[in-house]
Amino acid sequence: MASQTILVVEDDDAIRLSLRDYLVAHGHQVLVASDGVGAIQHLIDSDISVIVTDYRMELLGGDYWVRFLDRFCSKIPIYVISGFLPPDMEVPFPVLPKPFDYGELERLVSQGEGTELT
Repeated sequence: MASQTILVVEDDDAIRLSLRDYLVAHGHQVLVASDGVGAIQHLIDSDISVIVTDYRMELLGGDYWVRFLDRFCSKIPIYVISGFLPPDMEVPFPVLPKPFDYGELERLVSQGEGTELT
């Protein structure tokens, strides 16, 4: 699959920036935001191909953020990364528990997979 514009939404600076650098090194254009509010700005201003987002963020995160994405971004593949989701919690997007393998996420993004994790 061709290079995609990926929006990474993560409040942890180290994860956000290292994931950005990894995905850029693999040929993707990457925009970053530290919370849902910053992410909405990118969604308005840019053509986003994929969203990779943390679940728990202080400003517009959690259930409201996931509900926003489900309602307004349903045509964009979305992956939730989190270290705090209970295993039985229902999220309408694939979840990669932290710590996760950046290579696995990049494979999913590159292959356009949106529903199944291996």
